[in-house]
Amino acid sequence: MISKVFLFVAFCSVVYASHHGHHEHHHPQPYKFGYEIKDHHGSQHRHEHGDGHGHVQGSYGFTDHRGIHREVHYVADHQGFRATVKTNEPGTANQDPAHVKLHSNAHHAAPHHVPQHHEKHHHQPQHHGHQQVYHHQAQPHGHQHTQVHHHQAQHHGHLHG
Repeated sequence: MISKVFLFVAFCSVVYASHHGHHEHHHPQPYKFGYEIKDHHGSQHRHEHGDGHGHVQGSYGFTDHRGIHREVHYVADHQGFRATVKTNEPGTANQDPAHVKLHSNAHHAAPHHVPQHHEKHHHQPQHHGHQQVYHHQAQPHGHQHTQVHHHQAQHHGHLHG
């Protein structure tokens, strides 16, 4: 019995010693992928490739059915992540925040001024109660349905009606 225990301990020692301190070296795994989608909502695409040593380049973008588009080209490597964005999305302007170059050719409309209506305030009794609030959450392009969430929220304030 003692000899069997001794053999088992010796075997375990050899197995442990052969794996202890051994580091596996994996060869670089370059990759490349991409896709393009065109439908009645517009088009989307993405392309990316990496050299297996931490250097990645790619691009992605979309154009919707109204002609609004965004194109992003990026590089990720030992210097960090860098991107260039080209778009005509409303509300964008040429700027370079956080090492991202943003090139916009959006049409900038004149500021829209909302007329101010001043009304006389009449003191009315205050009513405190509950009011049903509806939140609508639209799905991203490509989904055929929308979700509507109903929440009953408790609001304390002035209800006029």
